[in-house]
Amino acid sequence: MLDYPALAALAEIIRRGSFEAAAAALHVTPSAISQRIKGLEERMGAVLIHRGPPARGTEQGLRLMQHLDRVRLLEQGLTDESQPAMLRIAVNADSLATWFPPAMTALNVTYDLEIDDQDHARDWLRQGKVSAAITSDPDPVPGCDVIALGRMRYLALATPDFIARHFAGGVTAETLVAAPVVIFNAKDAAQAQWAQSITGQRLHLTGHLIPSSEAFARAVELGLGWGMIPETMAAPALSENRLSPLAPTPLDVPLHWQVQRALKPALAPLTAAIRKKAAETLRP
Repeated sequence: MLDYPALAALAEIIRRGSFEAAAAALHVTPSAISQRIKGLEERMGAVLIHRGPPARGTEQGLRLMQHLDRVRLLEQGLTDESQPAMLRIAVNADSLATWFPPAMTALNVTYDLEIDDQDHARDWLRQGKVSAAITSDPDPVPGCDVIALGRMRYLALATPDFIARHFAGGVTAETLVAAPVVIFNAKDAAQAQWAQSITGQRLHLTGHLIPSSEAFARAVELGLGWGMIPETMAAPALSENRLSPLAPTPLDVPLHWQVQRALKPALAPLTAAIRKKAAETLRP
């Protein structure tokens, strides 16, 4: 049997970054927290915390924290008296900026969101670091079920002035390479994928790295570069002619909800809400 008070101490240290903050959260002394972690590490035969600062969980420490979260979620389904469980989910930034947040109200939990590209969110599940994820990959992670949600449509957009300056001769491989682009982060392949679909070539695009969906769209509206923006987010700017498409060809990204099979019943209300909001927002 695992020592669940020690697991609770471990989880609080990882989430709060220090033994002192964990002690305050659990209403015990820092010495008591240290004793719990020492005993747990001796029992597991492994270091569970990188002492920092800030304190961080080792790979095994993170797996134990995730185990505690799963147990709390399952217990929450049996009684209304337990404190809200922690639910870790991997979700892409554009979903979080548009359709995903209203679905989160369906479950009385404390959310811990990992923001990552939909092409990479599957890795969080595979490593056991999250209980569910929004992914682009339809292949289930072992031990998970997959539900297709629909397609998020992206449009290649820029200001009319930007298009006149950089694409007066048309959208070609040469003009795309020469024009500055807005990219979310190093994992963001949307702009390169769209450019390849237009030109048939793999291009090296350069420009601004802006890792925020709202700031990304704002940067495009300010004329800093062109970029791929979800059609729902871009609708107001398009209707007011603040943005225009570089070309009519969209980029559709399929999204799937992957959830650990053991937690499927406990997360059923959240899954239903996600399917409903996705059906209202995404393309079939």
